[in-house]
Amino acid sequence: MKIAAAVLREVTGRRPYGDSRPVEIEELTLGAPREGEVLVRVAAASLCHSDLSVVNGDRVRPLPMALGHEAVGVVAQTGPGVRRVAPGDHVALVFVPSCGQCRRCGEGRPALCGAAAAANGSGGLLHGPPLLRDAAGRTVHHQLGVSAFAEYAVVAQESVVPIPSDVPFAVASMFGCAVLTGAGAVINTAALRPGQSAVVYGLGGVGLSTVLGARAAGAYPVIAVDPVPAKRDLARRLGAHHALAPDGAVEAIRQLTDGGAELAVEAVGSPAVTGECLRAVDRGGRVVSVGLPAPGRTLEVPALAFAGEGKSLIGSYMGDAVPRRDIPRYLDLWRAGAMPVEELHTGTLPLTGLNEALEELASGAAIRQVIDTSGLLAPGAPAA
Repeated sequence: MKIAAAVLREVTGRRPYGDSRPVEIEELTLGAPREGEVLVRVAAASLCHSDLSVVNGDRVRPLPMALGHEAVGVVAQTGPGVRRVAPGDHVALVFVPSCGQCRRCGEGRPALCGAAAAANGSGGLLHGPPLLRDAAGRTVHHQLGVSAFAEYAVVAQESVVPIPSDVPFAVASMFGCAVLTGAGAVINTAALRPGQSAVVYGLGGVGLSTVLGARAAGAYPVIAVDPVPAKRDLARRLGAHHALAPDGAVEAIRQLTDGGAELAVEAVGSPAVTGECLRAVDRGGRVVSVGLPAPGRTLEVPALAFAGEGKSLIGSYMGDAVPRRDIPRYLDLWRAGAMPVEELHTGTLPLTGLNEALEELASGAAIRQVIDTSGLLAPGAPAA
């Protein structure tokens, strides 16, 4: 079938992106779903910093690539052997399609699935090579097994999680990456307990989702750190007890927590900020790193922080999520008012507005912009 999709053909850091226009909307041919695959009509796809990192080269991926990995849609067709979903089901798309067979999947850590990592790194799908072709018949790679900045996407059945049909698409679109990663960092990776103190550095979509997860877990106090005043204000509205600018934050955190936080989450992708998180936690404190730094960047911290002070530095990928378990739980928290993810939504744009949306994200002005890929966000649009 023919679809419109956002394609990146070469990386660039030339800004503003609204002028350099690194992404083009192209007509591609999308192959039919194979064994174990699902065709999804994409309803809404949120723009994440990981998308920007492919555009500017911080994350090296095979090109050309059809972008977009955080999305929600409606199942249009299923391939042979698909039992998890049926046409008409509303689904969240997940960017790690765990195989269920490898060691990490067997340990209950599907976010670290080796087969999924290999497929995502190659630009293919879990069950086979890319299904996208351009007008000249050349291969276009999939981003993280999803490629959701498009009217339709074929994904592995392991990449879809059924969700209730009454959840608004714009809200649901943020659960497959931002919420899984941010809330999961405190709930799954850190196993934060009620009453423990938590600080979050970096208030993008993932960092603010971390604030939501910390509040849902009963942390006190929750302290948010970011240089942008508007993001600090939003963190307070989402439940942070304190919001600080980076300058002088470590000393302020120590005063607010009687010596240092019990948990710090780094959601910036900066080794320097990771080091600051280690200074902000008390003896025995933990630092969870969820930000994705550019390749080649290194971390230099005092070695005595570990054996001498009992501190821990822990990596967290996709919030150590089990998506089929966690997305329904987080949606229940949203429905109960304990995780108001809709507050992260800073705008809705058509697919043709993607370059402008990239610039809004790169400038720090936006949290989560939702791309209306196929008109399903329009009032009165059919559900399927």
